[in-house]
Amino acid sequence: MAPSPATGLQNRCDLLRSLHHPGAPLLLPNAWDVATARAVVAAGFPVVATTSAGVAATLGYEDEERAPADEMLAAAGRIARGVQVPVTVDAEAGYGMKPAELVAALQSTGAAGCNLEDTDHTAGSLRDPDRHANWLRAIRQAASEDGYRLVINARVDVFLGPFLAGGARTQEELVPEALRRANAYLDAGVDCVYPIVLWETDALRRFISEVHGPVNVVRLPQTPPLAELAALGVARVSWGPFLHLDAIARFEEQLASLQG
Repeated sequence: MAPSPATGLQNRCDLLRSLHHPGAPLLLPNAWDVATARAVVAAGFPVVATTSAGVAATLGYEDEERAPADEMLAAAGRIARGVQVPVTVDAEAGYGMKPAELVAALQSTGAAGCNLEDTDHTAGSLRDPDRHANWLRAIRQAASEDGYRLVINARVDVFLGPFLAGGARTQEELVPEALRRANAYLDAGVDCVYPIVLWETDALRRFISEVHGPVNVVRLPQTPPLAELAALGVARVSWGPFLHLDAIARFEEQLASLQG
């Protein structure tokens, strides 16, 4: 007898969680539609991760929760139904949903995991870490009460603003605040933390040595090689929007070549 959809989803949650091994990172090339998700699976990757930037662009919107939540989640649901492996969904900052509402939406989507970030896109600033930890705790509680073993990857955005601004600050000086947030989120029940755009080796080494759980790193051009990330103890590597951006750039090059 075939397993029920609920049992199948729980099995995918358990598989995703089991693949987080510090020193042997789970590689997550991010997909933005069913075709790219199937390409990820065909290439031998055991999990599909979505990119909110790529999904939003495909739907005709900017990133950072400018796309309607129902459209973003519907696109994620099509991806999850289109492959036979766990799918972890970039759910941005939760689209303003209450914890139980967000958990129900992710479960309906078929998400084995999700990314949740600590940026308040309405305010244009980072959320208060204690309030955000309480929100994450409520999400874990809502999922647990429904028997949903959702894998939560909490994104820590401390490094993102300075990185995008191109400032001269070293990442090392931002590590204490990133650790404070990451460990609070882990204490709240998340499975993994994601200090997005943390790439400087010394800062990354310190972060990994002092954080209390698995770490996700994004694969920037300047990020250390995969072998070095593994040696540092990284548990998960994702590509964020970069494969989508590269695909669009290649498409534009092809279009230019068609004009002679």
